[in-house]
Amino acid sequence: MRELFDDVAGKSPLDPMEASRKSSRGPERKRFYKAVDVAETPDGFAVRLDGKLIRTPGKKVLAAPLREIADIMAAEWEAQKETIDPLSMPMTRLANSTIDGVTDNVTAVREDIAKYLGSDLLFYRASFPEELIARQGEHWDPALRWAADYLGAHFILTEGVMHVKQPDTAVHAAHQALPENAWQVAASHIVTTVTGSALLALALQHGARTPEQVWAAAHVDDDWNSGQWGEDEEVTARRASRLRDFEAAAKVLTAAV
Repeated sequence: MRELFDDVAGKSPLDPMEASRKSSRGPERKRFYKAVDVAETPDGFAVRLDGKLIRTPGKKVLAAPLREIADIMAAEWEAQKETIDPLSMPMTRLANSTIDGVTDNVTAVREDIAKYLGSDLLFYRASFPEELIARQGEHWDPALRWAADYLGAHFILTEGVMHVKQPDTAVHAAHQALPENAWQVAASHIVTTVTGSALLALALQHGARTPEQVWAAAHVDDDWNSGQWGEDEEVTARRASRLRDFEAAAKVLTAAV
């Protein structure tokens, strides 16, 4: 089954949006298996189809460090109907990305997350209207207060999109709090890129914000615009696709991996 997920890997194994674009060119494959289960192996909790181990695109065993993650993957395989749709299997795609793309590159992926700390979504505020300013404060300020109180990371806010250099001490303090485990690093990367905020990912990882609060915070501006001008069907579809990746990543990021 490796070739199914080769087509949704994208240039970066952690880019869900690139994965979505690639998937549209992937072939449909009929479901060929009857039974799905999880078995404990030397590689972790592995998903099996008709008693046979699944391999990642990199030919490694598809296995997770926690039973609960493997169970979610197994449920994704079990839920497939006549044809297999990789886009409906976000946890399996995340596992492939982690095993093939992050396990041996934790430091590089962690540094990629850290780049967002210099230009995080939460730093750049609207100057008008008042209602949007208030919404941004309501959804964004709790994560910033948590970063200041618990990490000692005091960031600078600004109006508009003009870049403002953040204090090195704040960036360093937040950088130190990033996860180091490959699975959580992979999940943090997805949450960060989907939301545009490493601070929201950090707050989620440390239990300071819930997945629902993080998702809402990431879409304050979008929700404001749709409230003013109406929803765009294409934008709504992309958001639903990103939500699947976000929810899978949130489960991993908040698990005791």
